[in-house]
Amino acid sequence: MQTKIYLIGLPGSGKTTLGKQVAMKLQADFIDLDSAIEQNEGKSIAAIFKERGEEAFRQQESDLLHRYATSASPFVMATGGGAPCFFSNMDVMNASGVTVFLNVPATEIARRLATALHTRPLFSGMDSYSIKDHVEFLRSQRLPFYKKAKYHIKGKAITLEDILTVLRAT
Repeated sequence: MQTKIYLIGLPGSGKTTLGKQVAMKLQADFIDLDSAIEQNEGKSIAAIFKERGEEAFRQQESDLLHRYATSASPFVMATGGGAPCFFSNMDVMNASGVTVFLNVPATEIARRLATALHTRPLFSGMDSYSIKDHVEFLRSQRLPFYKKAKYHIKGKAITLEDILTVLRAT
């Protein structure tokens, strides 16, 4: 593999799970952008938001994304759900590699998130209806950015093979 692959989509769309599978199949490095930020800062994203606010987090996210995008090494990256929506992040990703939008229906994402609330602070304390409403709100805000991806894969159960098929077309 000689390119950078960016998986984008809403929280719970499968970016991290599928990204690890794609990286393993292509024998490439896997980067979870949120985890890289936490490692860089030595604290959780929730703590960064609480201490410095979303604007500071988004700036750090963008800076780190730009650093990876300009590196010589190929990789598969699971971006944070909001990463494509700030600064010039979507343009940077499209210019430096292949962007793949994992377009999973809001009802499926809400179902997935309801079973993993302990790992999703953005959704903690919400019931299933609130989660679905919040996912639909995020989708309406972020879809214009996600639509800029070079490739779109739509479905309830996107697979490794779905992504590999799209990548073979590049």
